[in-house]
Amino acid sequence: MDFQEVFSQCVQGYHFMNDTPINETMWEDINAEVLTAAGCEVFCQANGGHKSGADLFTSIGNLSNKSSQYDTPTSFKMSSYRLTTVCSDKDPGSVETIVPEIEKRKNFTFYSILLRKDHPTEILYDWFLIPSDHPSVDPTAYTWTPKIGKQGKKKDTVIGWETNTVNGSNMCIIFSMSSQLWVHIEITEEMKQFKKASYTASKGKKVNYLQLFKMLA
Repeated sequence: MDFQEVFSQCVQGYHFMNDTPINETMWEDINAEVLTAAGCEVFCQANGGHKSGADLFTSIGNLSNKSSQYDTPTSFKMSSYRLTTVCSDKDPGSVETIVPEIEKRKNFTFYSILLRKDHPTEILYDWFLIPSDHPSVDPTAYTWTPKIGKQGKKKDTVIGWETNTVNGSNMCIIFSMSSQLWVHIEITEEMKQFKKASYTASKGKKVNYLQLFKMLA
C-alpha cells in the first residue's frame, strides 16, 4: 500500500490553513484521512481521547498515534502510559508488576508515529509504523533498575525506573511526571523499513477560516 502521495497532500493541505506543527490530536485525524484515501478501512477512531491504547482501528491493524520531534537526525523520544497504578513516589512498585502492566495496555498492532524537524520556512515530517512488539518498544527487551535521586529532597530515594540501552534505545519512568513511561528510540538501519512516507511542508498559510467559509458556503 503506497501512502506517500496522499500523506504529502494531507500534510500540505493542513499547512495551507495552519502555521503550527501537526500535534498528536491532529495527527490522529490526518492519519485516518491518509489511510482512508490510500484504500485502508478505518473502523473506529478515539477522537483525541486520553485512554491508554489504540487510537485508530483499521484494516491494517490497530494504531496508537504519537507525534514527536527529532532530538538528533536518527533519534527521538515519545511519552506513553501513566503507570501510577503500579508505581509512584509513594510505592515504587517492582519490575514484576510494571512490565506486565505496560504489556497489558498494548491493544494495538503498530505505533503510528509522526516525527518532525522544524526549519525557519518549512517543516520536515516523517511517518513511521513501528510494530508494537519491536524490541525498541518492548519493555521485556530491557533490563530495568530503580532510578535513584542524586540531589535535593529526593537524594538517595527511588524517583522512577530506567533501563539499559539496547541498539541506542531505552525506556524510563518518572514518578514526578505522573509515573509517565518515556521511550527513547534510535532509528537503526533495520528500523528504516518502517518509514512509510516523508514530506517537507512549506510554512505560511494560504487561507484562513473566514476565507474557507466564503469559498464553500
